[in-house]
Amino acid sequence: MSLLTNTKPISYLKSHASSIANELREEGEHYVITQNGEPAMVVQSVHEYEQTQDMLAMLKMIAQSEQDIVKDATVNAEDVINDIKKRLAK
Repeated sequence: MSLLTNTKPISYLKSHASSIANELREEGEHYVITQNGEPAMVVQSVHEYEQTQDMLAMLKMIAQSEQDIVKDATVNAEDVINDIKKRLAK
């Protein structure tokens, strides 16, 4: 689905909510809903929303990791493994 073919006015959403919900659940895409001719919202399946949230969380972790590398705030993997082995040996 492209944004152009799935851009609908809010009146379409109101009158076709059930069929849109079924379509989103089956196809996992999204609709751009307009109000007064301007994009107002995106409607997507719960599955697609969860995937988007997971991706954003992963990107945040990557960005934080990159900042840690720049700040030299990292720990050597070998040191971490040795620390874990020491804790388990107790």
